Amino acid sequence: MIEKDRLVAGCELGGTKSIVLIARGAEILAQARLPTAEPESTLAALRGRLAAWQEEFGPVSAIGIASFGPVGLDRNRADYGHITSTPKPGWANVDVAGTFARGFGVPVAFDTDVAGAGLAEYEWGAAQRCDAVVYLTIGTGIGGGVIIRGEPVHGLIHPEIGHVRVRRAAGDGFRGICPFHGDCLEGLASGPALAARAGAPGDTLPDDHPLWDAVVSELAELVAMLLLTLSADRILIGGGVVGGRPTILSRIRAETVRLLGGYLVGIDEASLARIVMAPGLGDRAGPLGAIALAYRA
Repeated sequence: MIEKDRLVAGCELGGTKSIVLIARGAEILAQARLPTAEPESTLAALRGRLAAWQEEFGPVSAIGIASFGPVGLDRNRADYGHITSTPKPGWANVDVAGTFARGFGVPVAFDTDVAGAGLAEYEWGAAQRCDAVVYLTIGTGIGGGVIIRGEPVHGLIHPEIGHVRVRRAAGDGFRGICPFHGDCLEGLASGPALAARAGAPGDTLPDDHPLWDAVVSELAELVAMLLLTLSADRILIGGGVVGGRPTILSRIRAETVRLLGGYLVGIDEASLARIVMAPGLGDRAGPLGAIALAYRA
């Protein structure tokens, strides 16, 4: 259980912007958004903001960091707490967790941004009392955090759901933009992929644009796969591509039902609406994800 009277801090480290905050439970006492520039200045600015807040609110008992990835999560490896093979210039092999631990001398928890968001939804949002939760973000990239009975799934590294390959929609010959895999899901359905396919930013496409036929099909393939492999009882879909588009989310559910072909008993569009939905915390899921991690430090 979260001890809601403990003062903790969090940092959601993103590819373009980062958020640092201080909170008690889900009550955010102070929050700041800073650009994610080169590592040394970015981390120094985040630490400086947190240090200033401690003068105002008192010392924090733990810090949670929810970071873009890939990241090192195995405490037995030298790269624990590091951003590892990211294509973001200058950020590969940066020791993020260690920088905060050395700066503040308190326990530091470190995980992916999507795992953090999934934890926040499990604690305070739309995934409360769910055993198998997947938090998907579909934006500049596609990421997925998996939370099983309140704990993020780790193993070889962490889930990289955006880089799975799915069956392509009939007649879709787009080669994909992922520099590693071409037509993995991120290469087909992320914001930059939609921009490459449509010739316009993905978040500007109207809901009736014909490109959504292929994207809905591809995302439904993923949702069906998550239901069949993880037996997920909650799949939350956020991010700039699908977030705020209830029509597209409804189409994904309908296509998922078609793909399942009646195999999962009792799963129809009505029941799937209680499983596949928008995040309950909205844009607070990411920052509160760092706070949820801090309580596990």
